[in-house]
Amino acid sequence: MTDATFAPPTVATRGNDDPSAPLVVLLHGRGSNEQDILDLATHLPAGPQYAAVRAPIAEGGGYAWFANRGIGRPVAESLRSTLHWFRSWLDDVAPAGRPIILAGFSGGAAFAGGLALSDPARFSGIAVLFGTLPFDAGIPVEPGQLRALPVFIAQGNQDRVIPAELLDRTWNYLTEESGAVVVARRTPGGHGLTTSVAADLEHWIATLLQQ
Repeated sequence: MTDATFAPPTVATRGNDDPSAPLVVLLHGRGSNEQDILDLATHLPAGPQYAAVRAPIAEGGGYAWFANRGIGRPVAESLRSTLHWFRSWLDDVAPAGRPIILAGFSGGAAFAGGLALSDPARFSGIAVLFGTLPFDAGIPVEPGQLRALPVFIAQGNQDRVIPAELLDRTWNYLTEESGAVVVARRTPGGHGLTTSVAADLEHWIATLLQQ
């Protein structure tokens, strides 16, 4: 069952259709949709099922994961509601024991961060791609909150979309405070996935699948 506040999610999939296969959930950016990020699966390892989920809030010709107080700053009540909606879907498709990796871009990175920080034991890994964690939105960000969780983070030195203070706070929290096992990449570019980051992400996911 999904949250009655929102319609059931629209999901596009690629890869393994075995319901017990590892599940990699792809979360698109604000104002985008599931088809835009699904192509990322073509650059990632064979073996898992890839599921690109459409965010529940219509915005700007696309969809958003939460209402904003400003770029990268979720409204706490909105984020709480969409996290509940998403978890209801996830519980249906990935019962306990199925490995789950989250990979979110921009607004999807903040949403992935909210999921992992709220329930880190639920996930096998999380990729935070060119985005911020959802600070000051009712999500726990205590030191050690992600202890031993594999995390991949990528940022662009010329990113002019996400506020610099949020990018720095995310980088510092993940690499110094969270307790996560972090693979961190900084690129010379801006706010967008690059082939080099996709290759690093592919390697990171492949390594997780071998564990």
